[in-house]
Amino acid sequence: MNDLQKDILTAAVFISGLVGFISGEFIISSTLFASAAIANNVNLNCKRV
Repeated sequence: MNDLQKDILTAAVFISGLVGFISGEFIISSTLFASAAIANNVNLNCKRV
């Protein structure tokens, strides 16, 4: 996967977490936010190395 695809996937997970939070599904949205944050940190660390 190239960088653009990873960024789009991370944004999609973040947006779906936001929609889940608005609709009241707090456990699912928390999980999606956490996975988006982890994916973002992994992408940033891979770019540095």
